[in-house]
Parts: sequence; structure tokens; C-alpha cells
Amino acid sequence: MIFVMLAGGAAFGWWSASRAAAELAGQLGRDACARAGVQWLDQAVHAHSLRLRRGDDGRLAVERSFRFEYSDDGVQRHIGHLVLRGDRLVAFSGPTRSEIATLH
Repeated sequence: MIFVMLAGGAAFGWWSASRAAAELAGQLGRDACARAGVQWLDQAVHAHSLRLRRGDDGRLAVERSFRFEYSDDGVQRHIGHLVLRGDRLVAFSGPTRSEIATLH
């Protein structure tokens, strides 16, 4: 019975951390689109990669990759990516203000 409780607690902890990372990724994607003046499509981010990576301090951490879609003209869809290691943004590719300025 104790083993089942420990496994359930670990599963809940994993699920909770995954949801928190997805919410943070959604906020970061939404903010990037708002700053660049583009439309954030589908109002969601999609997790597409999960792996263990070493951080700058040498410790192992879970690295989650997310993708989101945005449009600068309302017709074409573009894909943005962001990578979170723990609760820290370590990589981003997506809409930027200078990129949009050159399109108009």
C-alpha cells in the first residue's frame, strides 16, 4: 500500500510539473506574439519533446520543448518553438519585432 501511495505521489508531482511548464510556455508564446504584433493561433502550445539535459551548473534537469503557431497576416501559419529547462527558457524561435518590421 505504501508503494502505491509513493507511486501515486510521484505521478501527481510529474503531472503537476508538466502542467506548470505548459502554462509557462503558453504565457511566453502569447507574450512573444503580443510584443511582435502577430496573431497567436489556436491559443495553445503543444509539447513535442521531453528529455534529460545537464544545466549550466552540471545538474540533470528535465527539458521540455513546445511549439505554437502564429500568423503575421491572418492567412499563413508559422511555427514557433520554445524550450524550457525546469522553469527557465533556454531557447526560443518565433516572432520578433524586427522580423515583422521587414515584412511590412
